[in-house]
Amino acid sequence: MNDFKSGFVTVVGKTNVGKSSIINKLVGEKIAAIANKPQTTRTRIRGIINRPNSQIIIMDTPGLHKSKSKLGNMMNENAISSIPDVDVVLYVIDASDKSIDEKILGKIKESKKKTILIINKIDLVDAKKVAELINKYKELYDFTAIIPVSVKKEKNVEEIVKEIESNLKEGPAYYDTEEYTDQTLRQLAEETIREKALKLLQDEVPHGILVEVTKMKSRKTKEMEKIYDIDATIFCLRESHKGIIIGKDGNMLKKIGTYAREDLENMLNNKVNLKLWVKVKKDWINDMSIVKKFKADE
Repeated sequence: MNDFKSGFVTVVGKTNVGKSSIINKLVGEKIAAIANKPQTTRTRIRGIINRPNSQIIIMDTPGLHKSKSKLGNMMNENAISSIPDVDVVLYVIDASDKSIDEKILGKIKESKKKTILIINKIDLVDAKKVAELINKYKELYDFTAIIPVSVKKEKNVEEIVKEIESNLKEGPAYYDTEEYTDQTLRQLAEETIREKALKLLQDEVPHGILVEVTKMKSRKTKEMEKIYDIDATIFCLRESHKGIIIGKDGNMLKKIGTYAREDLENMLNNKVNLKLWVKVKKDWINDMSIVKKFKADE
């Protein structure tokens, strides 16, 4: 039997390169919100990959972007500050993106951490383009490995775990092997509701959404079935946004609630009674009493 290994890994990259999708695939459970919108991830989210001879604690971080608010500044800080504290860095890029993020690369060079370059979305480009990217990035940094992948097509994803594992040292399991995230059920519920809103709403609304679960209790029905009662409020920045979130005759809010409830029932393996409200909280993205809640734990 091999000696047991463990370690911490952070996943960094620009917005929308597929970091959350990669983590969900590696963990085998949905722990991070996925939407085809920038800035979907706001804070560090830990996933736990349990394998026969290793435990990998992998962190999803917000994508780096040009910040226009205190929330944006906090998200960028969460992403960059994770690099020095881990054993391995996964640097994810989009195969169809020609630009290089000098800020992330600079932080990786400064940290001198073992870094695996993940070229995601290779299904969108031809093999020649992938080869060019590999050569280009080889000149920029001495990466531990470069792995071209397609999460959508499930190509080479397993290679990522194998490569991480080979670069870890012997160590204990930090979490119970039954666990797959350090998020609470309440946090998972908030992420799930926000993800559905992100996917369904117009572009200008999602960045100003904050979801707060105000009640989460389990009870037994008359038929003695377990059911979760979840009450949540979706906060937005403007009255006009509130109208869009609710939708005509409440249809948009119903749709968000239905999709979120289905996901939560699968996640909790129980029936869910979900109630949603929408309220305006003007300029909350610049309110430090709220924004500081998104600061990643050191």
